[in-house]
Amino acid sequence: MNRSVRLCELGALDDGAVTRVDIDGQRIAVARVGQTVYAIGDRCSHANFSLSDGFLSAGDCTIECPKHGSRFSLVTGVPDSLPAVRAVPVYEVRVDGDDVIAELPEDDR
Repeated sequence: MNRSVRLCELGALDDGAVTRVDIDGQRIAVARVGQTVYAIGDRCSHANFSLSDGFLSAGDCTIECPKHGSRFSLVTGVPDSLPAVRAVPVYEVRVDGDDVIAELPEDDR
């Protein structure tokens, strides 16, 4: 079962940038690429560093961990480079007016 959660306003997200949002103790990296918004778990699966501090590559929709350079797909959460080997969670996102809404699992609280 999922719950709809407002992450932020669309206008608060710069194109080509990542913003960290904390919801109920959960860290989420919210990235905007053009008119598309992605939400991904903000903790690198390798070393628990904040992905929102990393480098966003809009061309291939990845985010690179600032500590060891693992790159994660914003679409699937799967890393495409070492040292990370485990995926991070990704969340379905929709824009409703100016609100960015994510579907978060109930058990992620």
